[in-house]
Amino acid sequence: MKEAARLNSEAKTWVETLIEEYSIGKKALEEYKESLNLDIPEDKEDYKIVSEMISDMQYALDWMKKGRRPGNRRGIDRRSVYQRTSLMDMDIFPEINLQQPKRILSDEEKLKIVDVLMELSARERQCYLMHMAQGKSYAQISAILEISRRTVQQYVERAKKKVKNFAA
Repeated sequence: MKEAARLNSEAKTWVETLIEEYSIGKKALEEYKESLNLDIPEDKEDYKIVSEMISDMQYALDWMKKGRRPGNRRGIDRRSVYQRTSLMDMDIFPEINLQQPKRILSDEEKLKIVDVLMELSARERQCYLMHMAQGKSYAQISAILEISRRTVQQYVERAKKKVKNFAA
């Protein structure tokens, strides 16, 4: 059980970790805000400051989750630079074990792969890479991620469909 939790935590990107930390901090601020008594002048000032802090944290969370400034309907591209580089830094490409002679991927090919992978949700990407790149079975993935085998299968099938549609 501890091993699966450790492997699951290692699979998080720095953005996912930051989102989790901001969410915890935002929740703590909301709890503090609830405890303030608005009849006391000092608490009234704290209430205003904490409300602004919560608003700022929500804005940052929205930005991190969407990959672009909240409120923008369209960006220059679909994903932001930090999301692309987080995948590039994961060194996923050397783990792709094809039984053909090794060849070096060009930067353009790597960017295309990153674009395809960024179309997937975090969980779809995680399951897809474990299954397709690392050769793990649905049962092995379900044990590592502590989700059902059928759920893993659905994530992989959805990911395959998205990859196929992206390539078309």
